[in-house]
Amino acid sequence: MRKPRDYDAELKALEGKAKELKTRKVQQLGELVIATGADVFSAEELAGALVALAETTDAAKREAWAKRGEVFFRGKSRRSARAPDRDEGGAQTQSRSAQPASGTAGA
Repeated sequence: MRKPRDYDAELKALEGKAKELKTRKVQQLGELVIATGADVFSAEELAGALVALAETTDAAKREAWAKRGEVFFRGKSRRSARAPDRDEGGAQTQSRSAQPASGTAGA
């Protein structure tokens, strides 16, 4: 006779793995923010930049950002990524233009 499967235990194990993956994803996102030097910006500025990135439909701009990210991950621009004036049409510029003039600029 075959042993019955314990679906509850399997489901609980999968839920644990999913929670672990989500925690790791959030931690890696935080590490990426710090590694790029973007931790000097407020949460609102970062959210605005990410919203602008998500709303961008310009394929050329997205491709340029992807190439810069690829170079960053290869380690060629990690030191220069901290300079805020190095932004070449990226999400940072867009988020600042979308922010109200409240006098709380990040950098």
